[in-house]
Amino acid sequence: AGPEPYYEKVKATHETGGTSGSIGYRYDFQREEAMKNLLRTHTTAVSSQMLYKLANQEGGFKPQRYFSIDRVFRNETMDATHLCEFHQVEGLVADYDLSLGDLIGTIETFFQKIGITQLRFKPAFNPYTEPSMEIFGYHPDLKKWTEIGNSGMFRPEMLEPMGLPENVRVIAWGLSL
Repeated sequence: AGPEPYYEKVKATHETGGTSGSIGYRYDFQREEAMKNLLRTHTTAVSSQMLYKLANQEGGFKPQRYFSIDRVFRNETMDATHLCEFHQVEGLVADYDLSLGDLIGTIETFFQKIGITQLRFKPAFNPYTEPSMEIFGYHPDLKKWTEIGNSGMFRPEMLEPMGLPENVRVIAWGLSL
């Protein structure tokens, strides 16, 4: 849990949009629910902690890249492309005035370095990013396009309570190992 002023900003953003310009999710944000321990479905909670520290570090914000590998859990029906438990690779870049083009270019470079060169992007919904995209790569053994990741730009109402400068954007992507 972070400091109380940060918690109150997050609560206000969820309930009414806070000072972000959003209307929020318009529900009663409950501390007990927010503090529950659960098996995480992605590593964004860790990313959020790192971004809060980045926004509030001595000397102020400085552009940064973060990468992590950690275990996640999903309520999935297992098949050739889905597991209930796996390790997720996550990357994010926080910098001034990033765009969707920066996100796509970063993802293409990332996957090229691990040998995946045939990529497609499909619009998706994630509650903490907008725009959001699923990433598909062509799987030569399965002879089909397979979802290999998810990505997006963190929503302003997620970043504003952290204290990041207004023109800082965060691009992020995740894939399973």
